[in-house]
Amino acid sequence: MTRRKQAIQCLVILLVTIASLRWMGRVWWCACGGWSPWSWDIWSRHNSQHLIDPYFFTHVLHGIGFYAVFAVVGKTLSVRGRFQIIFLLEAVWEIAENSPWIIDRYREATIALDYCGDSVANALFDILACAAGFLIAARIPVSASVAMFVLTELILTLTIRDCLTLNVLMLLCPLEAVRQWQMSVP
Repeated sequence: MTRRKQAIQCLVILLVTIASLRWMGRVWWCACGGWSPWSWDIWSRHNSQHLIDPYFFTHVLHGIGFYAVFAVVGKTLSVRGRFQIIFLLEAVWEIAENSPWIIDRYREATIALDYCGDSVANALFDILACAAGFLIAARIPVSASVAMFVLTELILTLTIRDCLTLNVLMLLCPLEAVRQWQMSVP
């Protein structure tokens, strides 16, 4: 696959994602109207509405994790082929994550009590964050990828009391003790 063909495929995936999110009623940008590219307060209505928020880093970890999984189960695929698959998977996740069922699940099972879904801009940057995580993992030693994954999880846990591992745990098997700890003021 040529780089041009791969870029066109990624663009098509992004356009389909945009169309799907808009069809689902997602806003282009934060309703506040402010143009700050980031929002660091996970408790505000700005979370998941700007380009970057603390959960952006969990999407980088998606890419690192996908790289690891496909290095084992997709050995016969080229790195470009694996990249295309993870790019598509992350786009599908962004669409699913913004479905009423997942939004409601976040509200009832996690600390995202007022979660209203992602803005289109935030979802696109989450896909790009995943792609960046994959590309980083493809270029650094496995030990560095593992260290980056663990360090990111630790920093997020200490700063926002949430991380990719806790997010998955709370979506699949919510634990009240974890939720209470997450909601307590540090």
